[in-house]
Amino acid sequence: MKQWKKLSCYFLIFAFSLLFCISPTAAQNKLEPGWTQKFPKSKCVSNWQQILPELKKAQVVYLGETHDSELDHQNQLKIIQGLYQGNQKIAIAMEMFQAPYQNIVDKYLTGKITEAELVKQSEYKQRWGFPWEYYAPILRFAKEKGLPVLALNTPSEVTRKVARQGLSSLTPGERKFIPPLEEIRTDNQEYRQLALAAFHKHQAAGHGNSTSADRFFTAQVLWDETMAEGITKFVVAKPNYQVVVLAGQGHVIYGYGIPSRVKRRLKGIKQRLVLLSVPSQMKVKTEKAIADFILK
Repeated sequence: MKQWKKLSCYFLIFAFSLLFCISPTAAQNKLEPGWTQKFPKSKCVSNWQQILPELKKAQVVYLGETHDSELDHQNQLKIIQGLYQGNQKIAIAMEMFQAPYQNIVDKYLTGKITEAELVKQSEYKQRWGFPWEYYAPILRFAKEKGLPVLALNTPSEVTRKVARQGLSSLTPGERKFIPPLEEIRTDNQEYRQLALAAFHKHQAAGHGNSTSADRFFTAQVLWDETMAEGITKFVVAKPNYQVVVLAGQGHVIYGYGIPSRVKRRLKGIKQRLVLLSVPSQMKVKTEKAIADFILK
């Protein structure tokens, strides 16, 4: 029974990620006429070069991806390369690597290990799993140009435990990989509405309950806060760098996830949010733009 619960929890986390971070986008299907009217506060563009001048002005740029969209990853690299042409002090912050593996990423960037060793030693396939070739060109570019790459994400073991048992269950050893517990803010009701709507789609299939839904939202916020903390620490240490953040759309839409938490830590910081493909229409009561820019 205990093993079944463990496997069920792993399945729930994976399903929640699929529902909230890589939900099907309109860009992957035929765009409906007048789709831009659904996002009137965002600038919808057909070419990433149109937004580059505005992105250059920001200290932190979020490139919200659909994880399984190869085109999104191609555009991420193009935008990074475009920004680099005007400013060689660029850091790439990646949800795809978990924080305890920062030293492995650094070894790859400095030529101490090969790309194959990076994939193996960072446990990329087990901990992220989307095709390596989606992200490999970005890592190769960073290595070639000597750009820092930040391993942002929370360790899977910690996220799973929070989803099963809550934040209070974490040991001191587990807490060293996340921000202080008082920094894990779950009070944004609009964000909760979005996250739990995704969770309840899964719940309708017979998995989960209201208590587990709350814990899953806490786990989602834990990802956001951990990534925001990593970005903040880098900006404080190297304020002359621009940080380009690669993360799922679910972590950046409306600024609810990572951006608002970086802003809370760094008052007055200038940020820009790009969705690399047209998002699903998610109903939420807010006056906020879903993003500054949407690529179609």
